[in-house]
Amino acid sequence: MSETEKIYSLDLMYNGIPMPFVIKTMEEIDESLGGIADNPHTHNYYTVIWPVNATGKHIIDFKEYPILPDHIFFVSPGQVHQIISNRKPVGYVILFSPEFLEKNSIRNEFIADLKLFQKSDETPPLPVSDKMASTLKIFAEQMLTAFHSHNDMFLETIGAYLKLFLIECNGHCSLNPGTNLQNIEVSKVLVKNFKALVEKNFNKRHQVKYYAESLNITPNYLNEVIKAALNIPAKDFLQNRLILEAKRMVVFTSKSAKEIGFELGFEDPSHFSKFFRSNTGQSLQEFKLSLKL
Repeated sequence: MSETEKIYSLDLMYNGIPMPFVIKTMEEIDESLGGIADNPHTHNYYTVIWPVNATGKHIIDFKEYPILPDHIFFVSPGQVHQIISNRKPVGYVILFSPEFLEKNSIRNEFIADLKLFQKSDETPPLPVSDKMASTLKIFAEQMLTAFHSHNDMFLETIGAYLKLFLIECNGHCSLNPGTNLQNIEVSKVLVKNFKALVEKNFNKRHQVKYYAESLNITPNYLNEVIKAALNIPAKDFLQNRLILEAKRMVVFTSKSAKEIGFELGFEDPSHFSKFFRSNTGQSLQEFKLSLKL
């Protein structure tokens, strides 16, 4: 890695003390890292990264996105990500735990209903207009000021501005700009429930029929709704989730291909190997070598 590149791997800590919320400027992080590189990593908290003026690349769940000025990234707990930016970036990095939301009366459903955080879908950045940036900067600066003040109820102050920040972003975000928004609204609950069901059962249930029956609809109807909302059939969404988890396990565990396949619900190792290769064009070992771990 060149000296002009940085990788951001942060913890929910402030002066060595665990915190449910942290906000830092990208300038602070750039200075503190001092050129030290890190591997792809994952967190158990939410991350919002707003490069106001920065360039580079952001790799989320093994998909690469360019870092552009005023394009905001939203990373969910459990997603593998790696930020590589050029020197002297300007912007904000916001980290918060699910517990922080709960303690500040922000319901879990609030985050789930946003179109910003995805668990396993593609997660491209949200472009920010000049007008929107002006509004968001007020919220970000208020959070930054409150965070460093540590006055009474500073976390409650941050929680209020964080909710406003996310609402503002969500208002400018659509799942698929080219699709019919009315149809998206009608199917929103079904898509949400399908995603939650997949997240809970993908390593045990590989058939679309199971998810359709659990949602009291036909497989054909489930496929139609998922394809309209996500541009891929339900089967592909499920298979993509399995592949993503396999890749995460390659990065973060020392398990063999046989062990990974078994944990993902494949009793036959050869079946899993064929499944992975047919969906990625690589064996697990070839994928691992491509990451240079």
